[in-house]
Amino acid sequence: MTRLSNVLFGGTALALLSAIAPAQAQVMIPEDKAVDELVITAMRFDAPRATVPSTIQIIGANDLRLQQALAQSAVEVVSALAPSFSPTRQKLSGAGETLRGRSPLYLVDGVPQSTPLRDDSRDGFTIDPFFIDRVEVVFGSNAIQGVGATGGVINYVTAPTPKSGQGWTGKVLAQTSFDDGNLNDSFSYKAAGLAGRDFGAWDVVAGAAYERRGGYFDADGRRIGIDATQGELQNSDSWSLFGKAGLDLGDERRLEAMVNHFELEGGDDYVLVNGNRATGLPASAVKGVQRGKPPANEVTSASVTYKDGDLFGGALTAQAFAHDYHGVFGGSITGTFQDVRIAPINTLFDQSANNSQKQGFKLDYERGFAAVPGLKVLVGLDGLKDKTYQELVLTNRVWVPKTTYKSLSPFLQAHQAVWGERIHLSAGVRQENATLEVGDFTTLASSGNTKVSGGEPSFTEVLSNVGGTVRIIEGVTAYASYAQGFTMPDVGRVLRAINTPGRDIDTYLDVNPVVSDNVELGVEFSHGPVNGSLAWFTSSSDRGALLVLNAGGTFDVQRQRTEIEGVEATLRWKAADWLTLGAAYAHLEGRTDTNGDGRVDADLDGANISPDRLTLTADATYGDFDFRLQGQFFEARDFQGQPVANNFEGYELLDAVAAWNAPFGVVSLGVRNLLDEQYITYNSDTTNPTDNTRYFAGQGRAVTVGIVKSF
Repeated sequence: MTRLSNVLFGGTALALLSAIAPAQAQVMIPEDKAVDELVITAMRFDAPRATVPSTIQIIGANDLRLQQALAQSAVEVVSALAPSFSPTRQKLSGAGETLRGRSPLYLVDGVPQSTPLRDDSRDGFTIDPFFIDRVEVVFGSNAIQGVGATGGVINYVTAPTPKSGQGWTGKVLAQTSFDDGNLNDSFSYKAAGLAGRDFGAWDVVAGAAYERRGGYFDADGRRIGIDATQGELQNSDSWSLFGKAGLDLGDERRLEAMVNHFELEGGDDYVLVNGNRATGLPASAVKGVQRGKPPANEVTSASVTYKDGDLFGGALTAQAFAHDYHGVFGGSITGTFQDVRIAPINTLFDQSANNSQKQGFKLDYERGFAAVPGLKVLVGLDGLKDKTYQELVLTNRVWVPKTTYKSLSPFLQAHQAVWGERIHLSAGVRQENATLEVGDFTTLASSGNTKVSGGEPSFTEVLSNVGGTVRIIEGVTAYASYAQGFTMPDVGRVLRAINTPGRDIDTYLDVNPVVSDNVELGVEFSHGPVNGSLAWFTSSSDRGALLVLNAGGTFDVQRQRTEIEGVEATLRWKAADWLTLGAAYAHLEGRTDTNGDGRVDADLDGANISPDRLTLTADATYGDFDFRLQGQFFEARDFQGQPVANNFEGYELLDAVAAWNAPFGVVSLGVRNLLDEQYITYNSDTTNPTDNTRYFAGQGRAVTVGIVKSF
């Protein structure tokens, strides 16, 4: 496509999209369900969506199908559709990718995927999107799922077991993608299948997926540089196994088990070519052999859930889960790894791996009371054991000692409907009782081989929430809420850097959680062919956890006051039987205290907050054909109090998808970055102002062709 045709096509498309007002569609609703009917499992409270005083977005099956036609990962699906989520780095690491300026908690069917004790920001890459039925995004700090949700909750709800009783059902996928100017080097492909059957009392579904990704190229046709340390998606292989089985024990009782295994391994046949920030030349890569083991993710999540819908007049949900994570990072001859007892100085090559094993349980019991019409009470108890450590895999050294987080957390949540259920009030409290266990250890030689005495520091934190919704008129609901969320500071970064003798964990390590306070006001409306929402929120933390660049070129976590304020708006208009138009907008401002005087004095940088964004979509149906055109417009931003080199230039992206519902399956054609826009990724543009190794361009135009056959 020529430059002239690019401009003409883009101008026509954007003229069509801009015909709607730049408001937002915060709640994406499956077409066969009304908002009042949706039950949000991520909230753990069996209440319809319209009664929950929070901003919630449901990414349904149709949206997932269209985004996957663009060959995107599960994280990129959320990033494309949730306007206050950061643009992705297009790398294996999600460091700096935030929701409302704070880290979200990723769940798979309620099983936590995060590694807060040594946060390596890979928790978004733990499941293949082929196995996801829908995504629930709960915006804003909350503690309903425990540790980690200072920015919100992203719950991947996996494919359900079939209930048809019609024999085996399922789907298979074949897909390929490529850069339109570098076919051979960029060629990628994916194959996946999912099948299940209802056997009467019990049912099962299982599947497998494999994906091979080729190289990534920018709009100028240059190979995009590799991040050999944090990990890559390009030139990688991933495979995944998924299974779920259920047993009906009666009309109201059910036992269900789920297991998901995901592996991704990067290639080792390309090496980095540094970019040049001064001239605007992004980093690239050439053929070469990387030393050590390739960066990789290996994750297994499993859960067993029992539900009894009629236990002493209430409903019981009990879940036990386990999660095993092993993440390998690329190696280098960095000063941190040097030890003259092993090799001469500045010659020792090594690399690290992060390990986390979790076991836990969640107990929920909900019931109403006839004596108080409209009242429902949820009581629960959560238990979690998280053991994390970071090793140096080539020399068998321990970088972050084995650190075990144990918590037992009771909670109470009440929900009261009044005035003929026009008003719904809710309030809750959770007590987090946690202990951190660290044994005696010795730091690396670069930290002086310092001996550190272990300990068991602990904390108790009470977190609360209160809110309400009111149906003003039919189709218009307003809500207000206050909620607290919390996460652990990255204690692994602190422990591995201790270099002063005589330290004792009980007195040295600050384990006080990062508590964020979220206040939100919003309104949602639905009238005929139009629905949408408008929300204002503010989030503050007296002792936040910020990523701050140190002199060595890596990020430390610093405890600083942070204040974030923002507006999100959505609009969705069914303009005709064949055409639906949508828009989403988010504006965020974030400030932090850099000198410790308790007052914020500088902007949060791009490692800690997302840019303002406008998203416009057009969905059309013509017979057996479906079309989507979506534009994402990231606004330029200057960061007061930060290096001028970190200012964000902004960029615009346009994607298109066409799908044909053919007799033999659904054939799709997706084009990412349709106009072949050349840009620097948000994270690269706004962090590491003097680092030419991580100056990465974004992907240029890429084409994806696929077919899905259901049976």
